[in-house]
Amino acid sequence: MKLLAALLLALLSLSACAPVVIPAGPSIRAAGLQEFEAPPLPWAPVPAWAFAPSPPPPQPSGPRPEAALVMADGAALPLRVWRPEGAPRFVILAIHGLADHGGNMLLEGGPMLAAGGALVYAYDQRGFGWTRPRGYWAGAETMVNDARTALALIRARHPGVPVFLLGESMGGAVVLAMGQTDVAGIILSSPALWGRAYMPGFLRGLLWFAGHGLGPVAMPASAPNITASDNREALLRFGRDPLTLREVRFDMVHGLVDLMDQAVAALPTCCRGVPTLVMVGGNDQVIPTPIARRALRDAQVPRVALYREGWHLLLRDGVRAQVAGDIIEFLNAPDRPTAREADGAAWIAATPR
Repeated sequence: MKLLAALLLALLSLSACAPVVIPAGPSIRAAGLQEFEAPPLPWAPVPAWAFAPSPPPPQPSGPRPEAALVMADGAALPLRVWRPEGAPRFVILAIHGLADHGGNMLLEGGPMLAAGGALVYAYDQRGFGWTRPRGYWAGAETMVNDARTALALIRARHPGVPVFLLGESMGGAVVLAMGQTDVAGIILSSPALWGRAYMPGFLRGLLWFAGHGLGPVAMPASAPNITASDNREALLRFGRDPLTLREVRFDMVHGLVDLMDQAVAALPTCCRGVPTLVMVGGNDQVIPTPIARRALRDAQVPRVALYREGWHLLLRDGVRAQVAGDIIEFLNAPDRPTAREADGAAWIAATPR
């Protein structure tokens, strides 16, 4: 009985815990760009007692950050760049998804977008990539404010050049939660739209318990039987890259769903004031295609491009050349429909009730 009572008390104390969130601190400086100083990579050498030499630490995917976006509280967000030949015709600020970082996100897509005349920037969001502390949720408000600050800093760097936002998965939810922004256009690649409104009640309950009772416990970033891409090399690279998260805390998942709730709430108004292209893969298993389809239908999103052979990581998938080509087409004429939007409109119109 004493053991049972102790276990019950432990469970009750766990369930009373709040999810850990590490938001931005107080303002101590003006936000700006500065030289990137790489902190140590999250890599553990082989211990001496193993009597084996340590292999060299694996290197992060993508180009080395050229600078850091420094927020008002002093947090440094590494910034990678893909440059076109000659003067840029467009600027893209890209925001990555859960467990990822800016370099890995655009290893395949960044050069293709740059070849189309875009100067592409991608930064590591707080808690991810080369930021510190790593692996902790910063909160939707902080992530949105970081994105707004990053956008202002990048726009100031390139006066007179059209600036576009590109958000992938969780990054797409951040862009949606930003609300109306002063940009030439928005591209949402497989945006994270699996909010509580599209979850069964038991799943919402499990999510609450996991976030409040098991917050510090981590789960694998990749779930069994769920494939993010048909690009096997990209999936292997995700597992090797020292800056991607192998495990995600339950309270981070809880925070992500809070962010997705905000993204779903913003859908009805996000896609009308600014030209917005939503791109979805017909095989997406991460944000299940039926869920995304219903959310887009319910919000009456006007412009959806469907890639029937695409998965979740569209700019890494086998269809990436089509996706990059459509993005470049959108950059050149944001108000003109792209090739796969007619297919997307028919697909949305046929959404089961």
